Amino acid sequence: MTNSLDIVFIGLTLSSSWGNGHATTFRALIRGLDAQGHRVLFLERDVPWYASNRDLADPDFCELSYYSDIDVMLTSHQDRLRLADAVIVGSYVPSGVELIDKLARMGLRRLCFYDIDTPVTLAKLDRGEEEYLARRQMPLFDAYFSFSGGQVLARLENEYGVRKALALYCSVDAERYKNTSENYRWDLGYLGTYSPDRQPTLDKLLIEPARRLPHLRFVVAGPQYPDEIDWPANVERIEHLPPDDHPGFYSRQRFTLNVTRADMIAAGWSPSVRLFEASACLTPIISDHWRGLDELLPNGQAIVIAHRTEDVVDALEGIVGADRRLLAAAAHEIVSRDHTGLARARGLVADLGQVPEQPGQPEQPRRISA
Repeated sequence: MTNSLDIVFIGLTLSSSWGNGHATTFRALIRGLDAQGHRVLFLERDVPWYASNRDLADPDFCELSYYSDIDVMLTSHQDRLRLADAVIVGSYVPSGVELIDKLARMGLRRLCFYDIDTPVTLAKLDRGEEEYLARRQMPLFDAYFSFSGGQVLARLENEYGVRKALALYCSVDAERYKNTSENYRWDLGYLGTYSPDRQPTLDKLLIEPARRLPHLRFVVAGPQYPDEIDWPANVERIEHLPPDDHPGFYSRQRFTLNVTRADMIAAGWSPSVRLFEASACLTPIISDHWRGLDELLPNGQAIVIAHRTEDVVDALEGIVGADRRLLAAAAHEIVSRDHTGLARARGLVADLGQVPEQPGQPEQPRRISA
């Protein structure tokens, strides 16, 4: 598929990075598509918590349209949706089950799903929770693009009835994420919204090292952390950090910490966008472990994998100077080659080229199971 494509995304949010990782993921991917000459429309549900925290209300790399009512949105964009080369629904879209059923009846050329939360989605479905996707809907999609790769793709096809499961990892916008050459302010930092299942690891790999190393400086940036957390005096807190400030944040750290949600650790092969952002900024990474991480960034060569508090303490005290720079340079090389928004966009276009259009469109809607 080499011609210019018309793609419609219906996602959680593009306009606001507040409290979610979807916006930066979509931005890098769509900027990559735009750079290749593809046309993109992004449809976003207008909700107050994102409306009051928008840091990209009017992007210059795609069309962005807000909606409040699904039926009104589908009617007003009916022709664009039916003529698009692909309509891609994202995970966590409000009223996603209703939306997918209605899209399936429209006779689209390609209806796809982009699961930026695959391990969380599968865990929810296994518990019978159908917040934004019903299990019966999974065979409806011509392609199911997954945040997780590896063995997860086989599970999607064999256990959940997905017709074609393809990895579509998050990525980094290499034009915006670069080292800013600022002086170091922190020895170890972490960027992420509070999550109860991540907090024990954050306690083990940042808060406890801060207590043991009172002469070093630490920082945690992100919203929604409970007031009762006992932060050591040498841990600085930043409530929210918009994407434009991420490069400077990473560049001022000697090391940055990556912490993974429990469902994603269980699934494996689920890299966080923070890995790619930090690597692009030449900041060495300390991370918890999950299956597939070594395949992405080799341990000891491009990343430090920490299992215990002592692993973090040893890294902060023992990896200095040239060794620290070698770690960062190795990760930067891998990410710059394979994990930019442009590289991911090329992969998406190539994958769509292998997904046949549905015949007889738009007259023949998809069969929706009861």
